[in-house]
Amino acid sequence: MNLLLLSNSSSDAGYLTHARGWIADWAAAQPVPGDALFMPFAGVSRGWDDYEAQVAGALAPLGLAVASAHRAADPVAAVRQARFIVVGGGNTFALLGHLRRRGLLEAIAGRVRAGEASYLGWSAGSNVACPTLRTTNDMPITDPGGFDALGLVPFQINAHYTDAHPPGHRGETREERLREFGTLNPQVPAVGLPEGTGLRVRGEAITVLGDAAPVRCFAGAGAPRQQGPGPLELPCVPAPHHLAP
Repeated sequence: MNLLLLSNSSSDAGYLTHARGWIADWAAAQPVPGDALFMPFAGVSRGWDDYEAQVAGALAPLGLAVASAHRAADPVAAVRQARFIVVGGGNTFALLGHLRRRGLLEAIAGRVRAGEASYLGWSAGSNVACPTLRTTNDMPITDPGGFDALGLVPFQINAHYTDAHPPGHRGETREERLREFGTLNPQVPAVGLPEGTGLRVRGEAITVLGDAAPVRCFAGAGAPRQQGPGPLELPCVPAPHHLAP
């Protein structure tokens, strides 16, 4: 498989600018060239046409032509022809619901697992690459018809991870919420991705990208382990041969 899973898209440098080198490397690893099919369905307050235009403009300098799935007469057929599948951020519940209702979950997972299409996601797009959306930060503004997602990686992701605890805030911190997840799901690890970081999956290798802040590796109810750039070392991740090709 060839995946690039990012915490965020925007930065002070511009839209997807901080990840341009990673995206170029990801795109170059696709053995058969082709166009990128964009999934805009996490967009709620922004129109899908505008979202498509923004992503197309960001990826054009890398030689990637972008078309949005919301324009396709047959989105499943479009997925079956795409060599690059790009899934944008926004609300994870809205995204998963649209993918499920259009029959795109199985279509995307099959293409990516077979190595026929490469997958790029950020924020909600990274969340749906996981077994479920249970570690998203988003409010469940709509019923997605189930929590099961693409299952392209054998762990959960928490995008936009932060250790921030504003003065006077009485709610749970991000760490506390992820440790609660681990308490109820001790067999499912989770990776907290701070802004400016990502994960690169290529074949059997999973690599942490970015040195803006160390990622947080959660397993069970214990405190997370911090990890900088390099091979992902997370307890409970299945051996590499359990990953799809």
